[in-house]
Amino acid sequence: QVQLVESGGGVVRTGDSLRLSCVASGRTFSGKTMAWFRQAPGKVREFVAGIRTSVGSTYYATSVRGRCTISRDSAKRTVYLEMNDLKPEDTAVYYCAAGSGTIRMTTAFEYEDWGQGTQVTVSS
Repeated sequence: QVQLVESGGGVVRTGDSLRLSCVASGRTFSGKTMAWFRQAPGKVREFVAGIRTSVGSTYYATSVRGRCTISRDSAKRTVYLEMNDLKPEDTAVYYCAAGSGTIRMTTAFEYEDWGQGTQVTVSS
């Protein structure tokens, strides 16, 4: 099992940028697929971006492609999500997830471990 702790959320304005962090502990960090999901009130949890920790390959949801960058620092066992040009519709709780499959896993049930989430609120 991998323990995940997210940080970096907050209240920002439209057009601002934010960087979320997810620190992993427990089982090996290498060879995992790490991802960010988000869940807005009353909506299903949706995939944002994924990264393969061993090689750094990435995959993004269409809705955030070009505005978000996922990266990892293996030495720090940390995955980041850099978000730019934030919009009110980006408001959600952002979750970090870890799984054993490919970076094209885009549904929540494919991931084995989850963090508690960090709130991102974008005001207009």
